[in-house]
Amino acid sequence: MHRKFQELLHEYKKEVFQVEHDKKSIEEVTHECVEIADEVLAQKYNYHFHKLPDANRAEIINMISNYTREAILPPVVQNLVRRQVVIERRVDALVGLIESMLDALSTAPSTSSPSSSVD
Repeated sequence: MHRKFQELLHEYKKEVFQVEHDKKSIEEVTHECVEIADEVLAQKYNYHFHKLPDANRAEIINMISNYTREAILPPVVQNLVRRQVVIERRVDALVGLIESMLDALSTAPSTSSPSSSVD
């Protein structure tokens, strides 16, 4: 049983390493991240003024808003989404590991009697 758990853990580590380092996996993650980030950035968020500003101030605020949306926000959103996607894939691999371990436990032959202790 110990050897089976070692094999399952090794498979999990290989899968996580592949998700984080394999060129094909990195390309898939990048493509998924770009799609999600584009969806997030396509949503329009508007700032509503409580008091009407003068024209100069409104123009400056619009320039800052546009610069933030076009230059600063996209890489930040992409990095956040990349972390989220990688963590989701790691969790999926972990769920697979736990399912495999539970399957191994449920199919393992009962070699010990109920009164004996397990080390």
